[in-house]
Amino acid sequence: MFKRLLELPKNHSFFLFGPRNTGKTTLIKERFPEAVFIDLLDPEEEEKYMRHPNELKYKVEALHKDQIHIVIDEVQKIPKLLNVVHYLIESTDKHFILTGSSARKLKKDGANLLAGRAFVRYLYPLSFMELQDDFDLNKALSFGLLPKIYQFDRQELYADFLKGYARTYLKEEIWAEHFIKKLDPFRKFLEVAAQMNGKIVNFTKIAADIGVSDQTVRHYFEILEDTLIGFFLEGFKHSVRKRLLERPKFYFFDTGVKRALARNLEIPAQKSTYEYGELFEHFLILECQKLAQYSDKDFRFSYFMTKDGVEIDLVVERPGQCTLFIEMKSKQTVDESDLKELRMISKDFKGGEFVCFSDDSYKKVINGIEVYPWREGIKKYFT
Repeated sequence: MFKRLLELPKNHSFFLFGPRNTGKTTLIKERFPEAVFIDLLDPEEEEKYMRHPNELKYKVEALHKDQIHIVIDEVQKIPKLLNVVHYLIESTDKHFILTGSSARKLKKDGANLLAGRAFVRYLYPLSFMELQDDFDLNKALSFGLLPKIYQFDRQELYADFLKGYARTYLKEEIWAEHFIKKLDPFRKFLEVAAQMNGKIVNFTKIAADIGVSDQTVRHYFEILEDTLIGFFLEGFKHSVRKRLLERPKFYFFDTGVKRALARNLEIPAQKSTYEYGELFEHFLILECQKLAQYSDKDFRFSYFMTKDGVEIDLVVERPGQCTLFIEMKSKQTVDESDLKELRMISKDFKGGEFVCFSDDSYKKVINGIEVYPWREGIKKYFT
C-alpha cells in the first residue's frame, strides 16, 4: 500500500472522480474504514437502487448516529440517486462520499451535482513521490503508474493487465453505457489518438484515417475527456505574440494506457530514442498537473508554439506569480543548444520564468536558464 498524497475532507460530502483502477475505492476504505459502503458495481446493489432509489433514504435514516460517512461507489451508474443524496445532506448530519470513473453519464442525464453541497476531488495514477524508493523511470514510461502494475513482478504481466484495461474500458465504459452506436470506428480512433498523443490534434486527418466525420472525431475526444481517459492541453494565448498556434494537443492520463492503446507495449521504452523523449515529456506533464492539483494550486496549463515552429512543452500561469515556461529534455547532460527556444521566447516575455526539467543528476545554470533534475524541479514548482 502506497501513501497517497490526495487529502480528502473528513467533515463534508465530496465527489471523488478518477479513471478506473487509480485506487479510489482502496483509498476511501483506508481513510474511512468505518463508512457504510454501497457498491454499484455489484449487479444486485445496482438493480435494487435503480428500481427503488428511496431505499437509500430508508437505509441512511436507520443508521446509528455514530455512522457518519456513506460511500456510494461508481455513482454515475445511477445518477438519480443524487436527488436522494441531496435530500439526505439537507436533512441529516451524514457525509456522502461519491466516487466515479466518468462524469459523462451525470452530465448527459442532467444529474443533480449538489450545487456546492459536495466538494470535488480527483485521484490520478501513482506519482513518483508516492512510490518513493519503488519508483523506476523506465518502468513508469513503458508501463505507466496505475497501482495494479505494482502488484505484479513480471513485465509480461504488466502488458497483460494494460491490454485488459483497454478492453475493459471499451466494454464497460463505452459500449455498455451506449456512448457510441458503432464500436469498430471508436476502437480505431483510440489507436490513432494514442499514436498522436502529445501532438497537435488534427480532427480532419484523424477522421479521414478512421472513416468518420470531423464531428464524430470531436465527439470521440469528448468521450475520452468525460470518462477521464485524457485531456486537451490548449495552446498558450497571449497578445504579445500574434503568430501563436492555439490548436490543442491531447494527452492520455497514463503512459502505460497510452502505449496499450497504441499497440506498442511489447517493446519497453529505450533511452535516446524519439519515443523515449515523447514518453518522458508526457510523464512530466502528468506529474506536474496531478501534483499541482493535489497541492491545491490554481494553475492553468498550456503549451507554447508559434507558426514558425518555436515550441515550449509546458506553460504554467500561476495566480500572483509570473508565468512559468518549462522545456523538458530526457537527456542526462543538457547543454546550451537544448535551450535555444527558451532563450528566444524569453525576449518576448520579460517577466516570465524560464526553466528546463531534464534527466541531469544535478542543477545547473546555462546563460541564466536554470536546468533542474526533473524530480527537483517538479517538487519546487508543483508541491
